[in-house]
Amino acid sequence: MPVTDATPGPPLLTPLSALDCLVVGRRTSLFADDLSRARSQVDEVFRGARILVIGGGGSVGSSTVRLLLQLQPAAVHVVDVSENYLAELVRDVRSSVRGVAAVDFRTLPLDYGSGVMRRFLADADPYAIVLNFAALKHVRSEKDVYSVLQMLDTNVVKHARFKSWLRENGHGARYFAVSTDKAANPSSLMGASKRLMEDVAFDFSVPDAGHRTSARFANVAFSNGSLLQSFLIRLEKRQPLAAPGGTSRYFITLGEAGEICVLAAAAMPDGHLAVPMLAPETDLQSLVEIATKVLWHFNNRAVAYDDEAAAQRDLETLAARNEWPLVVTPLDTSGEKPYETFVGDGEFAVDVGLAALQGIRRAESTQFDNDFMIALERAIDQWSSQVAKSDLVTLLSSRFPSFRHVETGKNLDQRI
Repeated sequence: MPVTDATPGPPLLTPLSALDCLVVGRRTSLFADDLSRARSQVDEVFRGARILVIGGGGSVGSSTVRLLLQLQPAAVHVVDVSENYLAELVRDVRSSVRGVAAVDFRTLPLDYGSGVMRRFLADADPYAIVLNFAALKHVRSEKDVYSVLQMLDTNVVKHARFKSWLRENGHGARYFAVSTDKAANPSSLMGASKRLMEDVAFDFSVPDAGHRTSARFANVAFSNGSLLQSFLIRLEKRQPLAAPGGTSRYFITLGEAGEICVLAAAAMPDGHLAVPMLAPETDLQSLVEIATKVLWHFNNRAVAYDDEAAAQRDLETLAARNEWPLVVTPLDTSGEKPYETFVGDGEFAVDVGLAALQGIRRAESTQFDNDFMIALERAIDQWSSQVAKSDLVTLLSSRFPSFRHVETGKNLDQRI
């Protein structure tokens, strides 16, 4: 039966794999009820709309794109700096999403903060909806001053530049930008950069009568670059697994991440951050225990090591008897937390009419802090001046007095 304007489309749920179920401890999406409850609202927002997706080739962005294409939009144009991500997205979508031929679906390998992007936005017909997933989002990426400067440039400066171009060209009356749980009470430079990204999303270059939302959510199981994805790669390459001891994280599946973003963009009230309703008593997962479960799934028993060289040496002997080395590392790298929270100090989650998502109402600011942005741009662009990582910590602390970054001198690139 064809879908009409009054008939919701097929279910948007992404099936959970056996590995997903093993990690999150559930067999269906956490957001099944919310997607059903808000389906008419989701259809009303996205059906027939021209949509621009920034950073849409990565794990969460591409998961969201696959859902959007099922909602009968007029156009979905995806921007990402990675040609490889875009190529795989096109192959996957053309092979699996029904009805994609009826959508103006395009991908563009652009840097969203570049002059070429500004030219593209000036030439393009207006996009009613803009979803932004572009970010450096790993604590691993704050290992030195150059990496931190690039992170701040991507997450904050280019974001502000991009939003000003949207406004001057009439795009993005409805704007969504994904955040992270690490933006709540940030202890890492990455988390602080994403907290600043939230300020840009809500307070910088805001269109009149616009709709602005964001989402903080848990670690995405088996997403690109994640620790869990590394477990699968290490097994394939016959290498030891590694996980930090005494560390717990909340997890959602890749499909659930896309579902949160669709719900946040369509069903979350203006000016709110969406946060999942996950409880520490039932949903926090030990990373060492997850590594053990993944090994069990592949018929291997985990054998704990604290020495990388010994784990590498013993791997084949252990593998011959269906065992595998798991290096348990100390939690002593800069910026890492033992567990995550979604709601920061001074913030309050409120009911927004959904079963598994709450909202954090962002306090309105009368003016984005231009002096801070000028100082940030100067640190990034004036290559002849000296800047140290500690200078950037001081600069971020001036914006967030509660920011507590502990520099240990160790980073994740020093671990397997």
